[in-house]
Amino acid sequence: MSRLTEPLTVGRVIGDVLDMFTPSIKITVAYRSNMQVNNGFELMLNSITAPPRVEVIGGDMRTFYTLIMTDADAPSPSEPTEREYLHWIVTDIPGTTSNSFGREMVSYEMPRPVIGIHRYVFVLFQQQGRQTVLPPRRRRYFNTREFAQSNGLGLPVAAVYFNAQRETASRRG
Repeated sequence: MSRLTEPLTVGRVIGDVLDMFTPSIKITVAYRSNMQVNNGFELMLNSITAPPRVEVIGGDMRTFYTLIMTDADAPSPSEPTEREYLHWIVTDIPGTTSNSFGREMVSYEMPRPVIGIHRYVFVLFQQQGRQTVLPPRRRRYFNTREFAQSNGLGLPVAAVYFNAQRETASRRG
């Protein structure tokens, strides 16, 4: 197991959402000014209301990527009966650039966990050129593996996740 996939395995992202893969590209995901997503770190809900900036590092301008963001723990971590909940899909992201140059297929929906600590997973897939990626029928019960397989995306090339939970008055304070 590589040092890049170890946090994904420990956090059960590999297993619950993804199969084991070998990262071949680096992505950075940052909300607001420079609040970077690091595996397993907790972000406050008020800081993740707008789509993050996602940068692909190590690709080239002839290669395109699809980015998927899901909640692995919907509706609750103890009973994730709706696993996964789809929050965002951006396709046709050119390598060496940010998601702002891609095509937003499913608009960003900010996380709204109700119970427990949820894992929000960003997965990057390499496309076979500028291919047609078919939109999913629904956000609930989304399955990253099935979506990748049905669109010929193969295994991920990068992934990162963060945790978030509902903010109570005592946590805001």
